[in-house]
Amino acid sequence: MQLTEKRKSPLTSIATAVLDPYAANFWLQKINPLWSVNQSLGKIVKKDTAAQGVVSFTLQFNKKFQIGAAGQHHPVYVTIQGVRYERTYSLTQLDAQHVLLTVKKVDQGKVSTWLVEQAKVGDTLEFGAPYGDMQLPAQAQPLILLVAGSGITPMYSLLQDMAKSGRLGSTPVTLMYWVKTFADAAFKAQFEAWAQQYPNFKFQVFYTQEPSVAHSRLNAEHLQDLAQIEQSAVFACGPSGFTTQAEQLFAQAALLKTEAFSMTPVLSDDVGLVQVTLTQSKKIVTIPKGKSILESLEQQNIKPKYGCRMGICHKCVCNKAEGSTKNLVDGVQNSEPNNQLKICVNSAQTDLIIDL
Repeated sequence: MQLTEKRKSPLTSIATAVLDPYAANFWLQKINPLWSVNQSLGKIVKKDTAAQGVVSFTLQFNKKFQIGAAGQHHPVYVTIQGVRYERTYSLTQLDAQHVLLTVKKVDQGKVSTWLVEQAKVGDTLEFGAPYGDMQLPAQAQPLILLVAGSGITPMYSLLQDMAKSGRLGSTPVTLMYWVKTFADAAFKAQFEAWAQQYPNFKFQVFYTQEPSVAHSRLNAEHLQDLAQIEQSAVFACGPSGFTTQAEQLFAQAALLKTEAFSMTPVLSDDVGLVQVTLTQSKKIVTIPKGKSILESLEQQNIKPKYGCRMGICHKCVCNKAEGSTKNLVDGVQNSEPNNQLKICVNSAQTDLIIDL
């Protein structure tokens, strides 16, 4: 007896597509690239050069887009040569339909290089839910912003929000911004305009590799011109070495928040191997000391969940049942059992048991 496959009716095919979000998105985006049943999307409508190797994209977003608070970060998903990548960027809301995404090209950075060099007007990017606690304090108080390199993007978002709400005219704000050369300073024209408009806003750019200037990196001398540090909220964003220095210098601040956007590992003479027991995977693997647990597991073809790879988003956090670890940013060791472990910014010091 020969079986004949029953053909689906057009109505059944449409219903199946509607129930399948991937199929629905495919057909919807044939009509409008921003239409989606479940994706947070932004279409590039403008691309500008913000500084040397830095571009700013103006993006029109769809109804699924979750607008974060000023200073927060969004996961950004791009597909390059068939491979999907996730990176984290801070966005600035421009109006009810547009945000600004600013990206600095990183040496050997696959996603940042693609965005800076190849992304174009008309391209669509996908975004995740916003996260991060570098947000303006509810209580008005003097604000000191310390920035190095591309750490300027969340600070720019905060300042734009303050300008729109009127807080920039009533709150004392000091922005101290470190870059390598004149060509590396982003948003400088806007900062100059705000300084002219708001007497309470002061900013200074420090050029650490400009031969004609040669400013010093963040150090204790920079505190001499700052007033009311004990009453101020201090935000710092930059490489981990920069934020660690800020934490030491401004420990007396009323509020101190730091975010490191790239790893500058502490000096370590850790050598040797340790065993890591993965309770959920039921595996035991050997990894080196002194290296990110996340990176070490990936080299063993184990793919833990991760996001920012900077210790900010908490996507890679798991429970450490036993063992000792060292934070690669500040060098702090932790031997306490049964606590939360960020595997992207910690290395193993002893054999570990973790819930992965």
